Amino acid sequence: MEPVEQGISALISGIEADARAEEQRLLTEARAQADEKRQYARQKIESILTEARDKAAVQTESIRRKAVSDVELEIKRRSLQMRDALLHQILDQAEQRFASRIDEPGYATTLTNWIVEAAIGLEADAAQVNASPRERALIDAAMLERVGERVRARAGRQVTLTLSNEPPLKGQGVVLTTMDGRMAFNNQVRTRMLRKQRQIQKQVYDRLFAGDREE
Repeated sequence: MEPVEQGISALISGIEADARAEEQRLLTEARAQADEKRQYARQKIESILTEARDKAAVQTESIRRKAVSDVELEIKRRSLQMRDALLHQILDQAEQRFASRIDEPGYATTLTNWIVEAAIGLEADAAQVNASPRERALIDAAMLERVGERVRARAGRQVTLTLSNEPPLKGQGVVLTTMDGRMAFNNQVRTRMLRKQRQIQKQVYDRLFAGDREE
């Protein structure tokens, strides 16, 4: 497995571990909302069918088909909206969890790993490292030297890293930029999650809405 793929796999595991408690709460709420939607759908369909039969017995079958179709489309639309909202909520919660770890003793190790991944991905002999203000305070010459050693061990090439003179990043994570500024590798938390959004989305949907596919 490639180093970047290993990092991505570790990210997904980390997100699931860090957000587990919040995810369980969201799962419970989501299932309750899904049950309410299904109950609403059944009542709505019956109401539309009854009204259609009373108003136009001759056209009952065609009206029934259209009514059911309209309701199903509306339920699907609202279900997709709910799923997207829940996904964004879980991603936001995961991002907040990561942010809360910055002040933990072991966070420097995580930051080092992200810089190593970015340095390998950038494939440059020299690069500038930027991060959020709280994270920049953790980056020193010793850390950058350790990163260089790990890049040399894993990628077989030398890389010189310096702390960027640009303003700190707003988001958590690191961005490495070549000395001429023409290329960059974004390894911020939100970007890392976006790279694997489809896999994360599948995991969330499988956990939240597995029952819907069985009905």
